[in-house]
Amino acid sequence: MLGPSTAPDRVAPPVPVAALPPLQSKRLLDQLRERIRFLHYSRRTEDAYVHWCRAYIRFHKLQHPKDLGGDAVEAFLSWLADERRVASSTHRQALSALLFLYGKVLGVNLPWMQEIGRPRSQRRIPVVLTREELGRVFALLQGEHALLAQLLYGTGLRITEALQLRVKDLDFAHRALIVRQGKGGKDRVLMLPEALQAQLKVQLQCSHVLWSSDQAAGTGGVEMPDALERKYPRAGASWAWFWVFPQDHHSVDPRSGVVRRHHLYDQTFQRAFKRAVQRAGIHKPATPHTLRHSFATHLLQDGYDIRTVQDLLGHSDVSTTMIYTHVLKVGGGAVRSPMDTMAARSAGVSLEAYRDSQEAVIRD
Repeated sequence: MLGPSTAPDRVAPPVPVAALPPLQSKRLLDQLRERIRFLHYSRRTEDAYVHWCRAYIRFHKLQHPKDLGGDAVEAFLSWLADERRVASSTHRQALSALLFLYGKVLGVNLPWMQEIGRPRSQRRIPVVLTREELGRVFALLQGEHALLAQLLYGTGLRITEALQLRVKDLDFAHRALIVRQGKGGKDRVLMLPEALQAQLKVQLQCSHVLWSSDQAAGTGGVEMPDALERKYPRAGASWAWFWVFPQDHHSVDPRSGVVRRHHLYDQTFQRAFKRAVQRAGIHKPATPHTLRHSFATHLLQDGYDIRTVQDLLGHSDVSTTMIYTHVLKVGGGAVRSPMDTMAARSAGVSLEAYRDSQEAVIRD
């Protein structure tokens, strides 16, 4: 079974192995988790790294990784590429997990670790929904799912960033939304869509009902980032730190074992979004992340410069944002097909008039 193909969404700075404290856990995968948590990697990264290290051990028939070397790593990665045909991003993630295991857990820093080739990633054209398609999808979603979808499109948030929003992150006075510790551990400020302010205030009222019931039952408190729970022990039970999109029931924190209220699960929203796309008769492979792609593409179509879009998306390199310029090369106002020019001349009309007539035919 293959794990998620997403890259680690939060990377700690390199730490020399000699500077790391001795491991307290006895079992290897527990040591892996211990080291990941010490370096403040995200839970998603922890799950992914544990998955790939477990798969690596099973591939080599439960041999301990300390008894295996570069050839064993190459064999596993070749199996993933040749037999399982995983994507290059998945291949890189598996390699990163093994390098972390050997370098940060086992303390092995051999030359072959740097010689292992990383697959070259290929730029893929993102799936983008038209404004009309978005309207159809939004109309088929209900309640907080509809609001969440519109918020993802209206701000360009990643789904995890939206689900992890706290009450304090919404600044209605300045019409701003603050993303705390997004991908790469970076903060950024986004515009708060005026069209969603009323709905967000209603959502906060619903969240406040759950928060009040938790306080009355003595089960208040949500997960706090890093060491803030020790530094401010009462902050987790405060309204300011409560989730904007809370889950309707309590769950057990997999790391601490504490029963608390988590935010809405991404799988719940993903399933609802997929059903809405299918019911809308849209045949594109759209996912919630498509809303982020649509946000960036439509901003560029509206004339905003690419640096502004880069900042809003939180991209470190503008080359990542450049992929959204693909739609500017075609369609209205861009490169015209010579077939359209020939058809317009044959009809004795201008290219613009011909285009308008064809759009009218399509609408009818």
